[in-house]
Amino acid sequence: MKHFIKETDFAASELPGLFAHARSLKQGRGRPAAPVLAGQTWAMIFSKSSTRTRVSFEVGIHELGGNALFLNKNDIQIGRGETIQDTAKVLSRFVHGLVVRTFDHQDVEALTQHCSIPVINALTDFLHPCQIYADAFTAAERWSRPGGTGGDLVASLRGRKIAYLGDTCFNMANSWILGASLFGMKIALAGPAGYAPGEEIRAQLKREGRPLDFQFTTDPFAAVKDADIVYTDVWTSMGQESESGQRTAELAPYAVTAKLFAAAKPDALFMHCLPAHAGEEVEQAVLDNPRSIIFDQAENRLHMQKAILAAVARPLRA
Repeated sequence: MKHFIKETDFAASELPGLFAHARSLKQGRGRPAAPVLAGQTWAMIFSKSSTRTRVSFEVGIHELGGNALFLNKNDIQIGRGETIQDTAKVLSRFVHGLVVRTFDHQDVEALTQHCSIPVINALTDFLHPCQIYADAFTAAERWSRPGGTGGDLVASLRGRKIAYLGDTCFNMANSWILGASLFGMKIALAGPAGYAPGEEIRAQLKREGRPLDFQFTTDPFAAVKDADIVYTDVWTSMGQESESGQRTAELAPYAVTAKLFAAAKPDALFMHCLPAHAGEEVEQAVLDNPRSIIFDQAENRLHMQKAILAAVARPLRA
């Protein structure tokens, strides 16, 4: 049984097929997709509010022939103290898979240990792998030759440089560090010294035998030099609201301005996982730039997540 908890839960050899399937699903939208989830119900446990993640997963499960059952953590007994172990065992008797969006990454790992059904990580404070796969697919669409294979899509990522600006010790930065290692990309991160990539992602790379070859600098212009992608995220995530004032002051020098974006490659793409706070982590002029592909990223959450669902789902017994 396969779970999708971190970027490297798919081997590099599996990526061409996954990317090709996502593209096929995108091109075939409007026609019925293969009902690989027919007769299945997938529970979606969300401890964090969401627009793109919730809608894309609910629509994706439906379009693959399944039923999505949305569960706020307060709708079930886990919100009243039931153990993750018991929740996992009970839900495994009712549904065919879990999509989980929560705070503590260890909670998702615990679910995988006790579930007898596939689990997909729809975001934790440590990683956001579905977003990274959709983002990589979005960039590959721009860089690969039309009509190419899934292998061509994946190959177009190799050697490309992504510059990540802002809070480089939270989930999106962590996911890009791990994802870049898998995709064969280069990554440079820029932020204040106190926001450098933390021990958790370093330990993850070591456990997997991956080199610590990401670059960190406090100079945003050094990070974006020769970058193919300039990426940022909001400075204050859910659960950090009390730190908003301090974060805004400390991260202000790392806002993606038109001047900073212009310091990357002339054809560099701007990416943001949304929602964006124009005038904070990014200028409106950058969001509106023709090389901003933020809404392509959002759309591709649907197509890539459908491919992931199809890859991890277990067929019903005849």
